[in-house]
Amino acid sequence: MTEFLVRKFVKDYEQVHETKVRTQYGVLSSCVGILCNVLLFVVKLLIGFAMHSIAIMADAFNNLTDAASSIISFVGVKMASKPADQEHPFGHGRMEYISAFIVAFLVIQVGFTFLKSSFEKIIHPETISFELVPFLILVLSVLMKLWMAAFNRKLGKRIDSKVMLATSADSLGDVATTSVTILATLVYGVFGWNIDAYAGLAVSLLVIWAGIGIARETLEPLIGQPISPQLYKEISELVESFDGIVGTHDLIVHNYGPNKSMASIHAEVPRDVDIEHSHAVIDRAEKEVFDKMGVYLVIHMDPVEVHDTWVLGVKAQVQEVIAQIDGCLEFHDFHLVKEGECINLIFDMVIPHEYGEEKQDELRLLVLEKMQERDGRFQCLITMDKSFVGKEED
Repeated sequence: MTEFLVRKFVKDYEQVHETKVRTQYGVLSSCVGILCNVLLFVVKLLIGFAMHSIAIMADAFNNLTDAASSIISFVGVKMASKPADQEHPFGHGRMEYISAFIVAFLVIQVGFTFLKSSFEKIIHPETISFELVPFLILVLSVLMKLWMAAFNRKLGKRIDSKVMLATSADSLGDVATTSVTILATLVYGVFGWNIDAYAGLAVSLLVIWAGIGIARETLEPLIGQPISPQLYKEISELVESFDGIVGTHDLIVHNYGPNKSMASIHAEVPRDVDIEHSHAVIDRAEKEVFDKMGVYLVIHMDPVEVHDTWVLGVKAQVQEVIAQIDGCLEFHDFHLVKEGECINLIFDMVIPHEYGEEKQDELRLLVLEKMQERDGRFQCLITMDKSFVGKEED
């Protein structure tokens, strides 16, 4: 069904990196969400009134909120597709995240509204009735929400859309809330126990939790996320594939919306190669990254020694010492400068974010001590650095 809808309504659906195609995917997702959620709202509201069930009505209004969320997502996707202009030179891509954040607040608001209603029902309980047909309709709504979750997840993965992935998570939350409602109705039908208000309470808490989850997911790219290890590897390996670039480090990626990223990276080039030649290599690498990945990349050149065996040997010693001290440490930008009797070892050391000033001073001293044990002339000028790469997902 998903592939049929994509082929029917998304032109050039395989070109997922093009803004127009991404917009078509977003419009499709929003329209499907609006139609399905309005249908579920109407059906559940009628069932809730017929059965005098606050849990079912809470679930119905949650679906109405989902429909409103789809409308907001639709508007957000359309605004995000607007091209860059003088006031917004990086484009409008982040509107997609902002619209998802608004959706999160709507979801949380509905959850708190029915949390209040559930407490009132606990204090002043009302009788409910069990009927087979409405019960089966609720079961069918769970199946529909499961399909919507799979639908949005598949599209979200395909075009790397956090909004669609959040919508998928929201649909799974709806599956949980409706399942709780079904359980309450089933318990009443089989045992005659009226747990409707408590089920409504559970539904409300699940809705609130879903809203908080969506807010958290959409705030992260707005605040600033670390680079995924996969993206770091792809960009680094592509840049390092060029002859004349011997290594890279300090990759930073700034996200301005889905498929709208700017990045900077330090590329190590041989110090004895003509600067114009290295600059030409850097230009080609920047263009290649943009053509293949759509990332605007700025490359800073770091000249490094690649032939002097003594310098390379000292660098290997530094690497060995750092690995012995702490397996979490890395280093780059190594330079060796002689000043009279002193040999200055200048480099950046990458440390975990949680290492404070005291720990950093301790590390500097340890590295210096270990290196001076090997040669008393060594002096270490260390700049502490921190990685912008995220952790590997389990």
